[in-house]
Amino acid sequence: MSRLMIVAALCCLSGFASAADRPNVLFIAVDDLNHWLTHLNRNPQARTPNFDRLARRGVTFTNAHCAVPACEPSRCALMSGRRPWVSGCYKNGHAWKKHQAAGEGLSAQFLNAGYHVAGAGKIYHSRQYYPSEWTEYMSDDGLSANGPGVKKMDGYHDDVTHPNLKDDDIMDWHCVNYCIERITKKSDKPFFVACGLYKPHLPFVAPRKYYDAFPLESIQLPPHIENDLADIPPSGVKMAGPQGDHAKFLKSGRWKAAIQSYLATCSYTDMNLGRLLDALDASPNKDNTIICLWSDHGWSLGEKEHWRKFALWEETTRTAFIWVVPGLTTPGTRCDRSVDLMSVYPTLCELTGIATPDHVSGRDISSLLRDPQAAWEFPAITTHGRGNHSVKTETHRYIRYANGEEELYDVVADPYEWKNLASKQGSDAIRSQLAKWLPKQEKPEPKK
Repeated sequence: MSRLMIVAALCCLSGFASAADRPNVLFIAVDDLNHWLTHLNRNPQARTPNFDRLARRGVTFTNAHCAVPACEPSRCALMSGRRPWVSGCYKNGHAWKKHQAAGEGLSAQFLNAGYHVAGAGKIYHSRQYYPSEWTEYMSDDGLSANGPGVKKMDGYHDDVTHPNLKDDDIMDWHCVNYCIERITKKSDKPFFVACGLYKPHLPFVAPRKYYDAFPLESIQLPPHIENDLADIPPSGVKMAGPQGDHAKFLKSGRWKAAIQSYLATCSYTDMNLGRLLDALDASPNKDNTIICLWSDHGWSLGEKEHWRKFALWEETTRTAFIWVVPGLTTPGTRCDRSVDLMSVYPTLCELTGIATPDHVSGRDISSLLRDPQAAWEFPAITTHGRGNHSVKTETHRYIRYANGEEELYDVVADPYEWKNLASKQGSDAIRSQLAKWLPKQEKPEPKK
């Protein structure tokens, strides 16, 4: 049987008469975007009208978390369908291609099912990919993720150091243009278009006009308390690294400037998302396109004396996660169930009638897309390095480190995770219950 005949047979079995009858997929990945989106109400300073506009069209997950709080392993986990303890890809630098063979990626399943599969920007780490898994991929030759002349300054940019950039100086503008061309065409094939937006990844830099909405004198620091790490075990303090970025910002007095730059850079990304949505709305594909938007992990800006990702608390694990599925999702709904990004691979396969490969370990969330209040018994699990895991439910976060040290938070009473309850009397039952979700076996980390 030929490949086309197999595709046609699969389409019939899944309820689609042919490959051409399958819905399109617009797959939007955003780098280092935390939950500072206006509609999520985590930070009152956030101005993200286009993320909010997308949320009004479908289901936004208010309790969604990454598989790993680092770019390379997070993307490897989502795109391969294997959790880090299964693949062995735990951290940046672990070379994702050593843990994922060509043909196993999410895009490959759509290519094999008869889709036109196009990608742009950062889907996998360092914008690498397997060419055999894509019909086409945008070249980034001559383009810059940060704009010409941008230099890093301790990893951050503020309102003084960035140059006078234009929108199209940054690669994301061109990635969106490339994807717009591919989502607005009529075709005899459905499309899977992956748009990987690099910003707000460091350096925090955007054209001057995006700073105007966030005057430095109006910037508020995120909710925080002194001595927040006093009840954290040594493994957690090590992850926080308070003597690193946080100490530098306290010394320099530039904490608010960094927040201003992050908000401005998020605003630039919001603009690009708006361009993409405008193009889809004006196209003949508007009513037959699934939209899945996700960020690869969160980002901390001084909460728990920590900056960047690379930790297991709320700010670093929580992601933006929005779905629009024509005919299935109810516009403007929210789902508070605990989910993680391992759900993306099996859910997209389910929604498009594509068989989910046996190696995929995530859980299909199409039942929550249909009814955001549906019963859901599974927590979100995040891993940072072998043996370090967070288990997040609607009521608690449980962290256990490789050496057995623990943290426990009642996130209903303590949404900023300021009070570690792990050593408190009466916590044994909930810690034991949540620990049951931890892996029994884990691959070793790759040798350096």
